[in-house]
Amino acid sequence: MTVLQGIGKVYLQDSFRSRFIRMSMPAPPRLLDLAGQSLLRHQASAIAALEVLPMELFPPLFTAAFAGRYSEILKVMVQAWPFACLPLGALMKEQQPHQETFQAALDGLDVLLAQEVRPRRWKLQVLDLRKNAHQDFWTVWSGTRASMYSLLEPEVAQPMKKKRKVDGCKPGPKPPLAPVEVLIDLCLKEGTPDESLAYLIQKVQQRKGLLHLCCKKLKIFAMPIQNIKKILKIVQLDSIQDLEVNCTWKLSTLGKFAPHLGQMGNLRRLLLSHIHMSSHTTPAKEEHCVNQFTAQFLRLHHLEELYLDSISFLEDRLDQVLSCLKTPLETLSITNCLLSESDLTNLSQHLNVSQLKDLGLSGVNLTNMSPAPLQVLIERASATLQDLDLDECGIMDSQFTVILPALGRCSQLTTFSFCGNPISMAVLENLLRHTIGLSKLSHVLYPAPLESYEDVRGTLHLGRLAQLHARLKQMLQELGRPSMVWFSANPCPHCGDRTFYDPEPILCPCYMPA
Repeated sequence: MTVLQGIGKVYLQDSFRSRFIRMSMPAPPRLLDLAGQSLLRHQASAIAALEVLPMELFPPLFTAAFAGRYSEILKVMVQAWPFACLPLGALMKEQQPHQETFQAALDGLDVLLAQEVRPRRWKLQVLDLRKNAHQDFWTVWSGTRASMYSLLEPEVAQPMKKKRKVDGCKPGPKPPLAPVEVLIDLCLKEGTPDESLAYLIQKVQQRKGLLHLCCKKLKIFAMPIQNIKKILKIVQLDSIQDLEVNCTWKLSTLGKFAPHLGQMGNLRRLLLSHIHMSSHTTPAKEEHCVNQFTAQFLRLHHLEELYLDSISFLEDRLDQVLSCLKTPLETLSITNCLLSESDLTNLSQHLNVSQLKDLGLSGVNLTNMSPAPLQVLIERASATLQDLDLDECGIMDSQFTVILPALGRCSQLTTFSFCGNPISMAVLENLLRHTIGLSKLSHVLYPAPLESYEDVRGTLHLGRLAQLHARLKQMLQELGRPSMVWFSANPCPHCGDRTFYDPEPILCPCYMPA
């Protein structure tokens, strides 16, 4: 009996025996694991056996080789991998890989791509380096439930048909070899270069056209724009669906990045934060950069979620951004930005807000604005709106009273937060009455009412706050909604931390006794 035949027999015995092992007994070493370890000790035999190794044995043997840092076996196993996808990222998450083993896997792929004639068993189409994808692939394949992974199953080999030779006919040109995709979530930031990423980039550059670097989620932190552009040149930009730019950029830097954004045609979610204008920028240059950025939205046909935080150029230009959007948004979050009343009016009238599920205007000062645009905005989104955030907007009693009827029509609303607004107890009670009929509304985060403060410095009187909170809880009980959660929260004037109350206060250290 050959080593391979022995392992196949052991695999069947192990699968059969595992059904009868009592759960309370300590599990002994499985026969399959012992056989794999034996095969790894004879690397030459292992490599020779891969050509005819049953596909069921590849995952457990690959896992053992990866854990034991058997680089040569790993390299050859990648070339003979019998599945369409190799979810290496999930294995790396479990085992904290050594750099040498990761490079061995890439080297195996490199050898594979260098061959003009692909191996007979070649099925590999995707090398998945994402750590949160295919979480249980390796554990599933070490058991008996392999059939559930249709994505990762090998294609059924078609029987070879003998071709008849036809005189005078020459074989046509060979079809181009299909590229292998490498899936990865990228996080670009300053600091020590990531060795694994650097090695991957090197391989992609060497096998240009045969190795496609695809990135579904891209996060960019503090990194020089020239370095970012170098990396983006080798990424398939149309593969990016989720982009976060958490940088403190000048508007001119955003202008340099803008052409790359426009190539992300499948982008679903965009977060952009902390873009400021330089005092040395001329108005003409500023306008050019803004136009260059907003024009890219014309090419983002699948954008559903837009988050803009601390964007200095938005004032009196919000309509310019919204008018370039090609599809209605599901999420719009504009936080810590200066907006004019005309911006809010344009926002309320725009077609792209009629299907909003999440709307956030936290940190946008509305104190000196008419409440009418906000009322219209909420009214237009009332059929779909699920989450509304109006924290720290400076909304006064008179303004809040105007938007109450619109809030009462938000039939899908589940959460509403409006902390940091100077609201009285009377208006809070009125809000409760307007929203009590919203069956899906489960959480309301409200500010400590004005009556609960001791002085103009913002010092809370906890006993008074407790009484007011108890009054709201009683109203919920009387109106038949005792399960609706109302949290009171307001920032501490000394440290900025919030004090929550439901039903007992969760205090910041400033309120704690020494």
